[in-house]
Amino acid sequence: MKKIILTALFSSALMASQAYAGNAQNGQTLYAQCIGCHGATAQGSVGPKLAGQAAETLTEKLQTYRSGGDIGPMSSMMKPLAAGLSDADIADLAAYISGL
Repeated sequence: MKKIILTALFSSALMASQAYAGNAQNGQTLYAQCIGCHGATAQGSVGPKLAGQAAETLTEKLQTYRSGGDIGPMSSMMKPLAAGLSDADIADLAAYISGL
């Protein structure tokens, strides 16, 4: 019985990590709406630099914005942009940006 439970837990964790990975190619397409503030290489222009941040950090921030939370002075601009993002969109954006 323990073996079945451990196998189920491992399988769930593996599926969650695979689902979280995101599709960087789709993220690149989604990132087009971010270029105006964050720049083509996510080095920042009007908005802060995103390049070099971990996918987990970017995911957390986008989820916070999507749920209406405040992170800093750019929250008022980011909340409406993130509101329409799905979990998959966020994972895809995070995969793309973290690779820049």
